[in-house]
Amino acid sequence: KDAATVIHTLCDALKYLHAKNIVHRDLKPENILLESPAEDAPIKVADFGLARMMKKGDVMKTACGTPGYVAPEVLQNKGYDSGAVDMWSTGVILYILLCGFPPFYEEELPALFDSILHARYDFPSPWWDNVSMEAKSLVKKLLELDPKKRLTAEEAMQDEWINKASGTDLSGARKQLKKYNASRKLRKAALGIIAQQRMERAMRDLRLRQAAKAEAAEKAS
Repeated sequence: KDAATVIHTLCDALKYLHAKNIVHRDLKPENILLESPAEDAPIKVADFGLARMMKKGDVMKTACGTPGYVAPEVLQNKGYDSGAVDMWSTGVILYILLCGFPPFYEEELPALFDSILHARYDFPSPWWDNVSMEAKSLVKKLLELDPKKRLTAEEAMQDEWINKASGTDLSGARKQLKKYNASRKLRKAALGIIAQQRMERAMRDLRLRQAAKAEAAEKAS
């Protein structure tokens, strides 16, 4: 139920932003803050450093965001033009809230990007055993490769599971989340600015491979 409430509130904020033609582009758990220490405190969306205000006909081409949360269309180097990138990130956040670890998690960025580009994830046992089919269905609708078929913020808010989620015991997810966070913080402290440089380098390598594939396909035809 807590996960559903968080996602509903997040989608409500995104519905407002997208109506104003603002795309956040860096949604992740660290950028979702609690207003106060109270257990029922509402959440706030933070860090608009990578946000972009769109004009009609605009196409964004900047590859930005945090590797594990970035949408596949950002990695395809073809440009993207909607808030659908934020909804993909919302799907990643929902996945983490339900099981305690991310859907795409590879040590090396090229492998991570490949998993994202093919939406290669699953719902492993035992961590997903207590999660309903309706919740899994919402994850799938958000982690949809085609941005035009991906749920909008308004559609996600109307989802059946979002509005009817019960208090399912996800204590196992809580333990996994603590373990994942400890690992992530350790990696972050060790890598520092190197992490961003690795992403930029991996993005360049990915574009070179995509260009080589396109050239080979063109020659073959």
